Amino acid sequence: MLLVDTNVLLEATDEARPWHADARALLESPTRLVIAAQVIREYLVVATRPVAANGLGLPTRQALTNVREVRRRVRLLPEERPILPTFLELVERVGCAGKRIHDAHLVATARVHGVAAIVSFNADDLAALADGMPIVTPRQVLAGEKVGAGRRPRIRRGTRPRP
Repeated sequence: MLLVDTNVLLEATDEARPWHADARALLESPTRLVIAAQVIREYLVVATRPVAANGLGLPTRQALTNVREVRRRVRLLPEERPILPTFLELVERVGCAGKRIHDAHLVATARVHGVAAIVSFNADDLAALADGMPIVTPRQVLAGEKVGAGRRPRIRRGTRPRP
């Protein structure tokens, strides 16, 4: 299982973004992807925020349609009680604050659910929190690079992201 970060959904939505094609190809691939409810909340915040405020400016109805489409392809992880102690321990150990709290919760969710890696375009933001958990880009997944403990993601033959 690979946990999808919010920025992958945003890239897949916005055709003007540089990694749009990679993000779309990943979400449409047969790779076993999972998502946290937190990612859906974060996506809706940015997707419906005005463009002038660094959002996508989508109407709520369109953003919800996008979420429903993602949910058809990507399994939603349950938000379970065991995530909280892992999350709080990580926040304390790393000493993160502000927006990094969201990243810490994502990493804690990945740990509790035993995912192989987090798929993100923000490896630098997550690396200090991930403590060895691989942070990979959609392009790395689509190219068939090894993820986690010697496992390879399932890749559809002939699928490669555009350069």
